[in-house]
Amino acid sequence: MALNSQAPDPHGAREGRGFPWGRSVQCLALTLAVTLLSSCASSPVRESSVAPLPVAAAPHAVSAPAKIAQPDDGLQNTEPVLAQAPLAVQAPPQVDDGLRLRAWVEQQGRIYRVASPLLINNTELCPQHARRILGFTAKNKYSYSSDFISLAESALGLNDELQVMHVLAGSGAELAGVRKGDVLLAVEIEPIPKGPDAEHAAAKLIGSEMEGRESLYVSVRRDGQRMGFDIPLTMACGMVLDLGNADEPGSFSDGQRVLVTRGMLDFVRSDAELAYVLAREIARNEMMPGSRPEITSVIERLHALESSITSAEFSTAMQPLESDIDSATEHLALDMLERAGYDVANYRSFLQRLASLPASSVGNRSAPDPSSAPYRISVLHPKAKDDAFASGNSTR
Repeated sequence: MALNSQAPDPHGAREGRGFPWGRSVQCLALTLAVTLLSSCASSPVRESSVAPLPVAAAPHAVSAPAKIAQPDDGLQNTEPVLAQAPLAVQAPPQVDDGLRLRAWVEQQGRIYRVASPLLINNTELCPQHARRILGFTAKNKYSYSSDFISLAESALGLNDELQVMHVLAGSGAELAGVRKGDVLLAVEIEPIPKGPDAEHAAAKLIGSEMEGRESLYVSVRRDGQRMGFDIPLTMACGMVLDLGNADEPGSFSDGQRVLVTRGMLDFVRSDAELAYVLAREIARNEMMPGSRPEITSVIERLHALESSITSAEFSTAMQPLESDIDSATEHLALDMLERAGYDVANYRSFLQRLASLPASSVGNRSAPDPSSAPYRISVLHPKAKDDAFASGNSTR
């Protein structure tokens, strides 16, 4: 079927995480959608596994009811004592958990949007992770912890069916016409699973159906009507993109996943600067594709409000790589940025601004020591060096 076409479904009969999260937020956690970006059926892409991302606010403290003054029982023939009206105490502002949940989804969407050209336009530079993808993410109300199933229904309009949450720009899904909000019904002739664990089951199903195909027919429901799309599979750097629940600016990669903290989203001044952060972590995953359990543990903990990450742990997880790997990573990141169409002219100034933050805040890996700049600059290819480090003395 041609791209951008919407055809009647021949199989109709077979229908079957800069939002101000406070540190006081203490309960529950959100599992973001399974990213239906990978054809790896044995390990379905899931944006959170055991300890999902948090969204709920801690219950507000409730003041004790004001006492009404009573006459003293020990006194005779006295008039009743009138209680003095208590001073008006302003209640703490109520936090709309629905707004918080929607804000988290929007921030995750920004990460996908900025990362899209990096993932799709750099398959030649990420051979360790290159694979075919559909190019969208989906989840249902059971993507969230049990206490928030009803909130997912009311705030996000989710039910037991998987619903498209994000479409990767430039992917086959976008070109075919898949939209946010489409409800997944079937892939080829197989119904899409519903209910609890639908994400995991759907990822396995889609992974198996993708084998040996150049495109995949996906049936959806949109505005009450069933329609189908022949989605061409897109080669991309298949990595999981996560949003981390931390106020500190930071980014992590464990060989398969990339996590950017909420604090980093607040720190960057533009999508281009966010692309700088993402490109460096994507490049690190390609340079070091093996598993890094210690980083994976930090990523998982940043998904849960009940656990805390100390500044020391945060910084330790972001220690610099070995100099030869670190310099090659910077080189690869700049190549990826250029191929993705991002302007790298401000790359050097961004690293300098990042380096000016306290080490306890962001760690040494995301905030490189300025003294290492001469070595970093010397390994960059001439064009990147001219574009990214055009201003300033390279020895500073």
